[in-house]
Parts: sequence; C-alpha cells; structure tokens
Amino acid sequence: MQTNLRGRDLISLQDWTTEEIDTIFEVAARLKLDRALGQPHPILRDKVLAMLFFFSSTRTRASFEAGIAQLGGHGQFIEAKTTQIAHGDTAKEIGEILGRYNDGIAIRNVDWGIGNGYMRDVAAASRVPVLNMQCDVYHPFQVLADLLTIKEKLGDPRRRTITVSWAYAKSYQKPMSVPQDLILLATRLGMNVRLVHPPEFRLMDDVVAQATENARRSHGSLELLDEFDAGVRDADVVYAKSWGPLLVAKDDADGAAITGRYSDWITDERRMALAGPDAIYMHPLPADRNVEVADAVIDGPQSVVYDEAENRLHVQKAVMALTMG
Repeated sequence: MQTNLRGRDLISLQDWTTEEIDTIFEVAARLKLDRALGQPHPILRDKVLAMLFFFSSTRTRASFEAGIAQLGGHGQFIEAKTTQIAHGDTAKEIGEILGRYNDGIAIRNVDWGIGNGYMRDVAAASRVPVLNMQCDVYHPFQVLADLLTIKEKLGDPRRRTITVSWAYAKSYQKPMSVPQDLILLATRLGMNVRLVHPPEFRLMDDVVAQATENARRSHGSLELLDEFDAGVRDADVVYAKSWGPLLVAKDDADGAAITGRYSDWITDERRMALAGPDAIYMHPLPADRNVEVADAVIDGPQSVVYDEAENRLHVQKAVMALTMG
C-alpha cells in the first residue's frame, strides 16, 4: 500500500504505479464496506471539489457529487457553457483560479484532440489535484470501477480473459477513451486482453503500444482480432461497447456511414453463449438497447452493469480521499 498520494493528479493511470493503483482498490473496498454498514467517513470535511463539465453526464456527475458529500465535502457543479470559457477564460486561468477556490478540480472534456491536453494545461497551473472525469484519450474512473467489479466477481484478474470489443450503436460517434483505458489497465493487472473491432475502429497506436508493453511486464497478453464471435469465445469477461472511427472518419457523416456497415455487431444471447460458462457482461452505460446489446443480455443473469456503475462511486471516493486529504 502506498500512502503518499496527497496532491496527485489522476489524468492517466499510466502515471500511477501498480502499487498505487492497488491502494485505490483497497481504499475503495474499505469505503464501500463502511457505506454498507452505515459508518460515516467524513475524511474530506469542508473540502470542495470543482466539477467542470464540457460534456453531458449521468453517472459521472451523480457519483462524484454523492461521493464528495459522503466524504464530508461539497461538489461544485460547473457546466462549461455557463462560464466565461467561451469568452476567453484559458486553461491556465481555470487552473490558477479554481485551484485557489477549491481543494480539487475534476474535468470532463471529451473533445477529440483537445480534452486530454486541456486537462494537462489546467493541472500545470493548479495548486490542487486535477482528476480526469473522462477525456478523449482516457476514462480512468470508469476502468477503475470496471476492474474493481471484475475482482469482486471473478477474484484475481491475472490470466483471466477479457474481450474488449467494439459494438454497433447509431446514437453518435462515441469517444474511444473507455476501450483505450480498459486495455491499458487490464494489461497492467496481468489479464489476457482481446481487443476486437472492425478495421476502421482501431485505437491510437501509442495506446496499443503501451498496452502491449504493460502485458509484457505483467505476463498477461494483448491480442488484436477483427471477428466478434472469435473474440468472445471462452472469454471470462465480455465488455462490448461502441466508439467512433475517429482515426479514419473525415467528419460525423462519414463516421456514421462507416459505423452503419457493421450493424450486426450486437452482444446478443447467441454471442454470450460463446463465452465461458461463468462469463460476465459489462458495459459502462448508457447502452443502445437492442442495437448495441440485447435486452436479454444486459438484463440477464450474466450482466453486472449495475454493480459496475455503483463501483464508480467507491473508486472515486477512494481517489478523492487519497489525493485531496
């Protein structure tokens, strides 16, 4: 367990050691048990977290607001379009000013080619921790919740096989931050990772290279496949969600046209039957029901999506407690 994490930013889990990540899981489990027992834990009494959103949210906003309140502090919800950011407030000014008003700054900015750089610019100017509520490259709190859920359901994740697959959705060109961060963290923890997607939906080359190196160091594996059924076969975890063809699409219309070629990439009962006998189905939500995943799967006995969503609360509280205390 590592105990010297006060003041640390969490923009990418690649910046944290495996021991430090294990500490997050230990603290999250303790806080989850405290909440189940009704034990108060006002670790951050009188602390204030600025929560700056450039993109809409359900679980992220609700879990961060609830989490900071349960830790004895306050969540300051800030929607970017209600600020002066559009009229000149720079990332440096946001970091300097919100860092003087508050005890932490959490940001959600998934604009492609912008979000991660913006967060790092804010962090460079801030005197308090900056937490990534999702950017264009990473979604660390989601994948921490995912791996905590896998640990709870399957035990030691090492040598377990997780299928991280693209799935069809027609709602919008979703960010690739979840699959990218998921292959990075799962390989850090020694899992056998299958990254499955049609050719146009590849992830960033440097992320795949980092995941490959993570797998080498942890004695796990990373396998790239382009056939959904083969990717799911005998897996312990089926994690299938949509993301946009952001590295090849010229614009949203082009992205939608590319996506439409693969409307049969749905996680249905037939595909789940190909997975291991005790396999679990995961999704970060929201899901396009009966498009991305069949109701019978997401509402079925193998689905752990609500436990997964709950664990967002606990891992976020753990990181806030460790970095903002």
